[in-house]
Amino acid sequence: MIAGSKLEKVIRSGQFAVTGELGPPKSADLTMLKQHGEALRNHVEAFNITDNQTAIVRTSSIACGAVLVQMGLEPIIQITVRDRNRIGIQGDVLGAVALGIKNILCLSGDHQKFGNEQQAKGVYDIDSMQLLDGLRKLRDEGRFIGGDKVGAPVSYYLGAVANPFADPFEYRVDRLEKKIAAGASFIQTQCIFDLARFKKWMELVRERGLHKKVAIMGGVTPIKSLGAARYMKNNVSGIIIPDEIITRLQGAKKKKEEGLKIAIETIQQLKEIEGVAGVHVMAIAWEEVVPEIVERAGLYPRPKL
Repeated sequence: MIAGSKLEKVIRSGQFAVTGELGPPKSADLTMLKQHGEALRNHVEAFNITDNQTAIVRTSSIACGAVLVQMGLEPIIQITVRDRNRIGIQGDVLGAVALGIKNILCLSGDHQKFGNEQQAKGVYDIDSMQLLDGLRKLRDEGRFIGGDKVGAPVSYYLGAVANPFADPFEYRVDRLEKKIAAGASFIQTQCIFDLARFKKWMELVRERGLHKKVAIMGGVTPIKSLGAARYMKNNVSGIIIPDEIITRLQGAKKKKEEGLKIAIETIQQLKEIEGVAGVHVMAIAWEEVVPEIVERAGLYPRPKL
């Protein structure tokens, strides 16, 4: 078995964890991905490598993850059920482990109608719950989904996503509980702008004691501009941008700096919420600001384990 992930060690130590996100390019040129990974090396425990996010064709998450491993960095590869059946998924996971990848995040994947290959057939052989359960059994019981034994033990830290801002709100905690039961050890949430709703969700999480069963990492995205905030508010499902954030950006002379301040303040509030184990910083196409955010939020230097 491979050694446990750095992310898992930080979370198990009880320290506040930080992860970042790197989007693979729409080409085979990984120069920018490597540059961003190097720039963030000392500021995050691990890097999410998205899997054809928004259903747009990009270099594979596993290939990019393997490159980060070669650089001495820790990837969190994403596996979606949109593009693969259970044979392909399990084969890819074994390949990822063989390449030294130690963290896997399970998702459904954005529907292909949102991407650049809208005629593509969605596979959805299994759903995200079944994916979690299947990968848990592969690791813990040494069996494939079909029941055959795995030739040798595999090890990885298994995670999933949660969206406290989707409707119906009451179902959000039920779904989280099911993901924990299926095998999720860590959870990364959708971008948090509506802190009041997130705090209410965390209250419900604590009422069921779920915060003691899984590491919840709050998603934080710095807003680059007023236009970006308005676009997310009006066009991106599953994200809530409160009016006060729009007003605050409208009144700011330096929109980017205000966006950074909002992200930093969000992280500082998340640190104070019982049951929040860390943050996942998603600086989409703005990766270079992550070190500044981490430092100004009081999360630097990172733990040495």
